[in-house]
Amino acid sequence: MNCATPTDFTFSFKGFSLRGGGTDIHGHGWGIAFYEGRGLRAFHDPEPCSSSPIAELVSNYPLRTYNMMAHIRYATRGEVCLENVHPFHREMWGIQWCFAHNGDVPLFNIMRGHELPWVGSCEGERVYNPVGDTDSEKIFCAILNALKAKFSTLPSLPVLHEYLKSLLTEIVSFDKEGSILNFLLGCGQHVQFAYSWPGARPGSNVWNGLHYIVREPPFQSATLSDCDYAVDFSYLNNDTTDRVAVIATKPLTSNEDWIEFDRGELILFDEGVPHRAPAECFESEIGGHGLISDAIPSNPSLEEDMRRFRYKKSTFVGANI
Repeated sequence: MNCATPTDFTFSFKGFSLRGGGTDIHGHGWGIAFYEGRGLRAFHDPEPCSSSPIAELVSNYPLRTYNMMAHIRYATRGEVCLENVHPFHREMWGIQWCFAHNGDVPLFNIMRGHELPWVGSCEGERVYNPVGDTDSEKIFCAILNALKAKFSTLPSLPVLHEYLKSLLTEIVSFDKEGSILNFLLGCGQHVQFAYSWPGARPGSNVWNGLHYIVREPPFQSATLSDCDYAVDFSYLNNDTTDRVAVIATKPLTSNEDWIEFDRGELILFDEGVPHRAPAECFESEIGGHGLISDAIPSNPSLEEDMRRFRYKKSTFVGANI
């Protein structure tokens, strides 16, 4: 979930949690992470989400955030144990990054203890290494290592979008037909990336992709798919600036028009607005929602980036709302 104003996630989590061993088979652990300022609050449990006391606590604890992600696991790589529960999180550049993945990526299906494959154009030190056994955590560590090797100053969001897309193209190109790579990547309190390379595992008719919906004025009612529960958001959201984007593997509601990601599509979400192309991300950068840190120098070349992407300030204002 990504929002324009601090929002609680209790409605979506009510239906989502049931899929963790209740209405669906994803009963091999669950986790949730949400930003509070520069901090990241996270809960993890190797037990099924639908029956987890921790999940019950979270569902009745209406904390508000701009940016959050939750994951329910169906184990295909690695044991059912706490270290393999998503979302994973690491500090880089004085920023809390978090990551949740759905799929199967042959490039990273390696035995524990073997050296991680390197991705990206600038090879460097493998600072980040997995604690658990999942290909998901290996992908996250590989992406962070590639970013750390590439940039000595904080990249602008358009440059980060562009380079992330090149890394992801490299990862899936190893085995385009066998790769299923759907993930969320949080990089601070305001923005998160979502990427989808969808597919179905051999012998399965379950389609693994990503969908999203943007709720904004005029708000309407929404009915959960996994239980008999509905909310009329017009009574809860009176501010005309409210906007919430919800991203999910499968649509969480039955009466809203969810949008499926295109294959290989990388979207930056900020204030509930989807930014599909690198140049669109300048709106977030200029609005103060780019990467912020005292640990490494700030981006010195924003004007140069704007010229390279041929960005004009009026081009994308409101275009995706």
